[in-house]
Amino acid sequence: MEFQDVVRRRRMVRKFTDEPVSEESLRRIMSNALRGPSAGFSQGQAFLVLQGDDVRRFHDTVECWTSDSAKAAPVLVIPFAVKDVYLDRYAQEDKGWTDRSESHWPVPFWYIDTGMAVLLILQTVVDEGLGAVYYGISDEDFDKLRAEFGVPATHVPIGAIAIGHGDDIQISEGASPNTRKRKEKTETVHYGQW
Repeated sequence: MEFQDVVRRRRMVRKFTDEPVSEESLRRIMSNALRGPSAGFSQGQAFLVLQGDDVRRFHDTVECWTSDSAKAAPVLVIPFAVKDVYLDRYAQEDKGWTDRSESHWPVPFWYIDTGMAVLLILQTVVDEGLGAVYYGISDEDFDKLRAEFGVPATHVPIGAIAIGHGDDIQISEGASPNTRKRKEKTETVHYGQW
């Protein structure tokens, strides 16, 4: 598939069939997630990939901001941002900072870089002919998630990505693209001057 087609076809799929995702597709999706930019090549992202009973365990453990039909996806990926990896990396001699202070980071790149990895997952899903939806996890559930799956306390989940074979060919009724239009480029893209 051409890259422009991937970009245009990317959307949130909220209903899935029970067809499993192939291991080959899952390997490509996760390999591409690791190819995103990373400040200082810190690589402060981690991913928990769940299938089968582990997906049910996840949904029994945390409150998610998605529909019940999305919870039926056969694969769930939870991306984690790991701030300490960035603080440690930029305190190294080649980066020039002598401490791990967060004040050096007016924008927390650990979240930005993890978000870029999420987009690579979403785009690779489209390229694989699959569907996905990204949704939030309540911060009140972070510790429950960590305890249930043995995730280190330093890892912050930035959401969850349900992946599977999409069963909603058309955009779901009531979904934002049906009720809201994409803004005009002139409203959001400014060349040379606002």
